[in-house]
Amino acid sequence: QVQLVESGGGLVQPGGSLRLSCAASGSIFSMYFMGWYRQAPGKQRELVATITNGGYGNYADSVKGRFTISRDNAKNTVYLQMNSLKPEDTAVYYCNTHPSILIWGQGTQVTVSS
Repeated sequence: QVQLVESGGGLVQPGGSLRLSCAASGSIFSMYFMGWYRQAPGKQRELVATITNGGYGNYADSVKGRFTISRDNAKNTVYLQMNSLKPEDTAVYYCNTHPSILIWGQGTQVTVSS
């Protein structure tokens, strides 16, 4: 059973940056496309960014040019560098495969507020 553990969230002012990490247990991590998702209060979970097992990233229009997804297959870890953060980026951020087939982790809270 692959487990996902997200970290790196916090409170940041608009325009600030955060780097999220997601560590996955299990040796088959490198086989999967991975994604970062987020869920804001009262809203459905949405896909933010995806990355192929070869490292090619794709982004939702709302974060394109501000967020960068990357992965380190040797460390079974996927990252999300978030720059120029906006209040509307406030959400709990999760990682999972893309499409999502694993049990969701606890997520990491990102709050963008002055």
